[in-house]
Order: sequence, then C-alpha cells, then structure tokens
Amino acid sequence: MCTEVFCTVYSEVPPRSGDLTKFGTIPSMPKRLSAQARARKIKLLLFDVDGVLTDGKLFIFPAPPGTPQSVLEKSAEHGGQGGFGFHSQALIEAKGFHAHDGTSISLARLAGIKTGLITKRISETVALRARDLKLEFVRQGIQDKATAFTEIVKEAGVALDEAAFVGDDVIDLPAMRAGGLAIAVQNARAEVKKEAHYVTPHAGGDGALRDAVEFILKAQGKWKKIVEAYIGERSPTVQ
Repeated sequence: MCTEVFCTVYSEVPPRSGDLTKFGTIPSMPKRLSAQARARKIKLLLFDVDGVLTDGKLFIFPAPPGTPQSVLEKSAEHGGQGGFGFHSQALIEAKGFHAHDGTSISLARLAGIKTGLITKRISETVALRARDLKLEFVRQGIQDKATAFTEIVKEAGVALDEAAFVGDDVIDLPAMRAGGLAIAVQNARAEVKKEAHYVTPHAGGDGALRDAVEFILKAQGKWKKIVEAYIGERSPTVQ
C-alpha cells in the first residue's frame, strides 16, 4: 500500500527497482510547456505572408498603361536573394489582405509586442502592406527562414523563447522550430500543424494573424486592457 505522497511523486515517474527507499530524491520528468505558457513569454511575433496574411492565391495582372517605371523595376529586383518573384516588367502581382489582421498589428504594438514578416517571395505589394502596418521587421526573398528569424530576434533584443512564428507550409518549419511558440494557420499543411503549439481557428487571409495575436494577449492577461486602449485611441474626444 502506498502513501498519498508516494503516489503523487510517482504519478508521472514510476519508481525504478531498488529505488523505493529513495523516491524523495528522484526528480520528476520535466513537463512540456503548454501553448499558453509559451505565449506568456512572447515579445516578438514574426510571420509568413502567402498562406498566412493571404489565402495563398497569387493574382497576376498586366501592368496598366502609365505604371511608374520605379514600381516595375522594384518588382523585377531579385538578385541572389533566393526568393521568388517576377522578373517581368510588364506584370504586377496582387494579393488580398484581411482588415482583421491589420488591426491585430495595432493591438500587438499597444501591448509592446514587435512584429515582422519573413517571406520567400519578393513583392512590392507586400512592401506596401508592411509600410502601411508599420512592421518593425521586413525580410523578403528569404530561403533560409531560420537564419532570418534568429537574426531578427537578436536585432529585437529578445530571447529565442520570447519570439513566435506563424507559418503554413514546410518552408516555415525551421523558423517555427527556432522560437518559443510555433503557430500554424488553419489552412496549413498537415506537417506544419503537427509541429505547431497552436493552430488558429481561421485560415490564412481570413483573420489567422488576428487569432494568433488574440491568443498571445489573452495568455498574457492583456487582451481586455489592450482592446479598451485601442478603442480609446480611435474614439472622438468629448468636449
């Protein structure tokens, strides 16, 4: 018959033969951190673009007459970065972004969380969206996302376990593995979901990044306060 203390100690670590008289000195097995525990540490949120900020679809249009040459030239710059994009100066790539994701960046900023993107493709559309959202870190044309991730973490002045990455495809796995919190969007490939600590309720391009930010802020106990602060910033001043 075991005592209550004995049973508690060995609820996860069975006693080894000959160790019954030393059970008090046997360390318990380390518990795997929950997604919420990981989220409580996050100070930096990085994410992929295609399939995360968008639904993954690419829209290719002929450049309208009169398109500034500077835009076409930027769309054609890919020199040695390892990314994908258009070399043609007669085509423009368009993407669709969700307003809820844009709001999530503002909420993260109010909570003191830095944000940024790491993507393999190179697109002026993405550059424009990043400037619109005032992202702190923008890395386009990146094949090695893990290296880019760790470089940004160092630049941001945080620890690896204080950084999260949101991805949808296998190219995102190295970056997801490098940080403290790996998030997969609902439309992510099965291999990516399997390794994620948290899977968003919404798909990429349909508010998935908003899900990620909400999850982190709620885990940190900041959600209600940040929402009220966000509303207050946009409410008209009563005279």
